[in-house]
Amino acid sequence: MRGVGRVRQAAAVGLLARAYARLLGARHEQHGDLHVCWGLPRWAFPRGGVTFGDTYLTGSAPVARSARRLRHERVHVEQWRRHGCLFALLYVLAGRRAQRNRFEVEAGLTDGGYSPH
Repeated sequence: MRGVGRVRQAAAVGLLARAYARLLGARHEQHGDLHVCWGLPRWAFPRGGVTFGDTYLTGSAPVARSARRLRHERVHVEQWRRHGCLFALLYVLAGRRAQRNRFEVEAGLTDGGYSPH
């Protein structure tokens, strides 16, 4: 039963992320169970994009919506579902350096646009 609660948490966080993106005029696409809100201003998201729950927020760069990047972000969706809202804290504690962040490594550094070294 706990797993169901975490999946619901991820869905709720994603819903809030989509509302935020909508307020900023983002476009929305759905790729399976991954929501992609793109066209956001650069200040509205960190790095090349960020996944909150089941929703990936990013800008307009085509690479940000490539098959490889979406594969990477889908892994983050699964991480949100596995850990629920606790994922946000776990991710921050794992560190900013992608090569040492276990969640980025699991999602695939190259797919995420990071150097493997």
